[in-house]
Amino acid sequence: MAGNAVVFEDFLPTMASKLGGDGLIAELCNGFRLLMDNEKGLITFESLKRNSALLGLQGMKDDELLSMLREGDMDGDGALNQMEFCALMFRLSPELMDESMRCFEEALTEELADSMP
Repeated sequence: MAGNAVVFEDFLPTMASKLGGDGLIAELCNGFRLLMDNEKGLITFESLKRNSALLGLQGMKDDELLSMLREGDMDGDGALNQMEFCALMFRLSPELMDESMRCFEEALTEELADSMP
């Protein structure tokens, strides 16, 4: 950690290039299962705190862990389901987001070109 910000190296683009899209999603799902509360099927504050050492985050304070959960919690239940976790991992990876945006723009441009007379 540097100051109050968590510093991490973004390995998702490397994983994506080595594993392909399906492989990357499978690995993210494995990561979710590693962090989730087995009874609830969600990543809760307690499960994140309990498993934070697996991520190299053992020094994080409770409020920092809660902030991580809030960042990805789209439905407001205070926990992360698998979809929220995967979406958060993509959002935290600027390079993957840039690549996703480029692909989206290319697909949109092709679709518009195909629909014009």
